[in-house]
Amino acid sequence: MARWCAEQGWPVHPLAPGRKTPAANCPACKDKHHSPAGCACIPAGRPCHGFHAATTSTTRIDAWWSDQPSWGVGVACGDADLIVIDIDAHPVPVPDRSRLLPGIPIHDSVNLQGLASGFDTLALLAALRSQPSPAEDESTLRVRTPSGGLHVWYRNPHPATRFRCSTGSSTKTALAWQVDLRADGGYIVAPTTRTTHGTYLREGPSHLPAPLPEWLGEELVRTGHTIRRPLVSSGPVVSRSRRPRTSVRAHSVLDPLLQEVAACAATPEGAAFTEKLNKAAYTAGGLAAAGHLNEHIARALLREAAETARPWQSPRNERIIDDALAAGSARPFHLEGRS
Repeated sequence: MARWCAEQGWPVHPLAPGRKTPAANCPACKDKHHSPAGCACIPAGRPCHGFHAATTSTTRIDAWWSDQPSWGVGVACGDADLIVIDIDAHPVPVPDRSRLLPGIPIHDSVNLQGLASGFDTLALLAALRSQPSPAEDESTLRVRTPSGGLHVWYRNPHPATRFRCSTGSSTKTALAWQVDLRADGGYIVAPTTRTTHGTYLREGPSHLPAPLPEWLGEELVRTGHTIRRPLVSSGPVVSRSRRPRTSVRAHSVLDPLLQEVAACAATPEGAAFTEKLNKAAYTAGGLAAAGHLNEHIARALLREAAETARPWQSPRNERIIDDALAAGSARPFHLEGRS
């Protein structure tokens, strides 16, 4: 399967035997946190740092799986231009209807009796858009998971537009409750991979991903999944192109903090990145709560600065931003009297 994926142009990396997580790093990488981009293991052909080591090299693939035949296969979604809708069916309590489809209010007249999983919320979203549910899309590759979920694989038809990963439980960036997204900065388990819980099995007639439906792409844009690439310049900068016509004074407060975050790109360790991102997001939350900034635009600017500095830890960046924005929003930052 690893070779077959590579033949499709999808970079692959090993998964730990019997698990859906990446194979362990070498002892040196375990002992020291460092950027995958600066690690000598990857060019040397060692499968460290998960999807960052993914490759289409048949020589490297043969060497990896000849040495460890029990390894599973992971596919790096971003480099493969793949967008995978990960539908979960976990037996957990259903949240309030306001959290089922982020950004879409569900009227009390809508009967939600029987709703229990991501299959239901995705079907609800599709019905609201007068579209068929991706779970039933036989035109594309679908993979049944050991837990009863479903991976619906799509090809990104517009590679210039990039999408970030998300989890369906997120209160900020999510497509639907119990519906995760695997895209840039993430990986997906390849079909036929065996784990202790079962095997990932292809379902339906299609062996390859179809293009992402346009309506789904629009939903991903609406729910904040798009990634803006940092502009090429002499130093790390934060783009102003998406800023609304809001208070210039607010940006005069936030901009220096964003620049401090982005400048951490020059120092992989010891730059106080977490503290700087936390401060910037806390300030943005306060400015948004006081009405000086649009929260969605502020979040986009924070993500852009964080991705410029630490692109290998997107999920952690998201958590820092979410927590600090929430904390800041509890204390509105009023600018009266400031110049």
